[in-house]
Amino acid sequence: MIAYIERFVHENDVDSMPEQDTAAEQDRGDVLPLFNGVDLHGTVEFAGCGCGSDAGKDFGGTHFTEPLAVIRPSNSADVAKVVRLASRSPHLTVAARGNGHSVNGQAMAHRSLVLDMKSIERRIDVDPAAALADISGGALWEDVLEHCVSRYGLAPRSWTDYLGLTVGGTLSNAGVSGQAFVYGPQTENVTELEVVTGNGDVLVCSKNQNPELFFSVLGGLGQFGVITRARVLLQPAPDMVRWIRVVYSEFSDFTRDAELLVTRPAGDSFDYVEGFVVTNNDDPVNGWPTVPLDTNQSFDPTRIPRNAGPVIYCLEVALHYNNEDPPFTVDMRVERLMGGMRVKEGMRCEVEVGYVEFLSRVKRAEKEAKANGIWEAPHPWLNLFISKTDIAHFDRLVFQNILNHGVGGPMLVYPLLRSKWDSRKSTVLPEGEIFYLVALLRFCFPYPKGLSVQEMVVQNQEIVQTCTNNGFDFKLYLPHYNSTDDWKRHFGNQWTRFQGRKASFDPMAILAPGQKIFPRNWQPS
Repeated sequence: MIAYIERFVHENDVDSMPEQDTAAEQDRGDVLPLFNGVDLHGTVEFAGCGCGSDAGKDFGGTHFTEPLAVIRPSNSADVAKVVRLASRSPHLTVAARGNGHSVNGQAMAHRSLVLDMKSIERRIDVDPAAALADISGGALWEDVLEHCVSRYGLAPRSWTDYLGLTVGGTLSNAGVSGQAFVYGPQTENVTELEVVTGNGDVLVCSKNQNPELFFSVLGGLGQFGVITRARVLLQPAPDMVRWIRVVYSEFSDFTRDAELLVTRPAGDSFDYVEGFVVTNNDDPVNGWPTVPLDTNQSFDPTRIPRNAGPVIYCLEVALHYNNEDPPFTVDMRVERLMGGMRVKEGMRCEVEVGYVEFLSRVKRAEKEAKANGIWEAPHPWLNLFISKTDIAHFDRLVFQNILNHGVGGPMLVYPLLRSKWDSRKSTVLPEGEIFYLVALLRFCFPYPKGLSVQEMVVQNQEIVQTCTNNGFDFKLYLPHYNSTDDWKRHFGNQWTRFQGRKASFDPMAILAPGQKIFPRNWQPS
């Protein structure tokens, strides 16, 4: 889980810095006539009016570009009109931008059109009897949480750690957090979508209606359609959470216990399981001072064996319960669930927090970071899925070697189950039932002295190259590549299917140009 501040890394080159393109004025002159006669309920801001100040950057802080126009659609019909407008030009593309939390320019459109999806009329319509919610694609998950819990006592089943993300944005990738071992990622907790395809069609899709579009769009990196509405599964929201952290000096003990918890039968484990790596020192950003769950707790480093390595590991779990549950029954259940785990004395801490407070834990850290002036720093994050067969080798080569001084933020690592992911959807995974999420969530100035942004990016590339050179079975999560050959390697035997879906739903390659998968007016290879 994200214990300190939400941050995020990615392998890429820092090749896009602020630029003044002399062709932009000509492009603006070309695009203006296209909007003549287009009846939008939303608004349009063209280049030169400050529209690119937000739409031309993202959370990663390493890519910058200038869109020709930012459109703030009111509804799906506006989105469709913009896509059809772009199709009348040989070079215009359309990027759907949520809350701007991509890190490698994935939601940007260089000298093209950006849709500000947050401007779509907010909709969170809950059907309590069916335990479903129809939610606009531009709604933030934090607003969904507040609305569903406060008004109906219900909540979505699967989350991300950070909730300041749009519904359409996370569903276009996967949406992963500590509940995914139970319910799968967020893409597995949706029953219906409204989508605007690259053909400019507004279509409703589900497993039974337009199923190929449904499976394509979920995890499809925005390549096949813009999600304007999602029907999300809900469940009763608990009142409280018992939040626990357990520290391990050995990676083998950590992974054994983590895998034990995520493979237990349904209803016989915790409701949330994540983990992270910290440096074995008193570094207040990277080390064991980050383990305690509140300021009233402290971690006793003398409990760590003297032969421990340069990093140690923390398993983080949570159990849901309600106010009417007697405390002793909660205690008994916790101890039963922890039975069989290799927990050493003095290596465990826990707190009781409200359910909404627990899910909003990164939001609080975000406020602190903004107050300290560090939230706006670049975030060269790296996220990977690593096969269980390679995770111990990854630990030795990466956590204990390349990253033994930390990354200036959380280094997440925890197991997921392939059987919880529908293979008909577009996300690609390593082979095997168990694989691990690894997320290196950096800021650009770690304690006590940090790498430059460029050095962090180079280090990310070193990590990915290490995985490649050692033959690890891995995939980038939230991927970004700069060549078709790299994308082919990423998708592997699913590349043909991915291309076919593009040919069906966005044959002119209008959508999501920032991913750099398909050039405009591409031809299948």
